[in-house]
Amino acid sequence: MASARLRWKLLRDMEGWLDLPMVVLSLVWLAIVVVELVSGTSALLETVGTVIWIIFILEFALRLWLAPDKSAYLKSSWLTVIALLVPALRIFRALRVVRAVRALRGLRLVRIVGTANRSMNALRSSLERRGFGYVVGLTLLVVGLGAAGMLNLEGARETGGGFTSYWDALWWTGMMVTTMSNEYWPQTSEGRVLTFLLSLYSLGVLGYVTATLASFFVGRDAEEKNGPIAGNAEMKALLKEVRMLRDEVRASAPPAGPARPVPSAG
Repeated sequence: MASARLRWKLLRDMEGWLDLPMVVLSLVWLAIVVVELVSGTSALLETVGTVIWIIFILEFALRLWLAPDKSAYLKSSWLTVIALLVPALRIFRALRVVRAVRALRGLRLVRIVGTANRSMNALRSSLERRGFGYVVGLTLLVVGLGAAGMLNLEGARETGGGFTSYWDALWWTGMMVTTMSNEYWPQTSEGRVLTFLLSLYSLGVLGYVTATLASFFVGRDAEEKNGPIAGNAEMKALLKEVRMLRDEVRASAPPAGPARPVPSAG
C-alpha cells in the first residue's frame, strides 16, 4: 500500500512537471499532422515528427512504469497506445500490406483519431476551467483536424469527385459540425467513419452550446430593470424588504405577559 501511494504521488508530480512541455509538443504534433495530411510530408517534418514521437513513447513508458496497476492503465489508454504504434509502421513502407490503398487509409484514420485524442487532452490540461472557451477551442481543433482528414481521405485524387482544397474541406466540416446539410457524402469507408465521429461530436457539443447561449441571454434579460425575468439585484432587494418587514412585525408585537396559573382539577 505504501509503495502504491508513493507511485501515485510520483505519477502526479511527474504530470505536473511535464504538463506544459507535453502540451507544447502535442500542439506541434497536431500542426505537423495537419500539414502532412494537406500538403504531404517532407524530410524536415518527418525528422521533427519522429523526435516528438520518441518523446511521446518515453513519456508513456515512464507513466506506465510508475502506474501501480499497469493493466488498468493500459486499458484506459488503449487509444494512446494505438496512436503511438501507428507511426512505427512508416518503417515498413516496403511491405505490400502497408502499401495497399485501403490499409494506408485505415492507418491515416487511426492517426487522425489518435492525434485528436492527444490534442484534446493537451487542451483540457492547459485550461483550468472547462468552460465555454474550452468548448470553442476544442471545436476549432476538431474542425481543423477533421477538414485535413477529410481532404486526405476524400480528396479528388482518392475518390475522383471529392474535395479539391483544404478550404473546401474546412467549409464542409464546419457545416457538418453545425448539423447543416451537405451536398457531398463520403465515398470511402474511412471517410464515412470520420464523418460519423464528427457528427457524434456535433451532437455532444450542440446541447452545451445551446444551453450556454440560453443562459447568457437569460442573464442579460435578468440584468434589465424592466426585463421579464427577475435578476439577482431584484431578488436581493426583495429579500431585504422581507427581513425589514419581519423586524417591524417583531418590534410592534405586544410583550408577553406573565404566565397565568393553571387552575387545579379539584
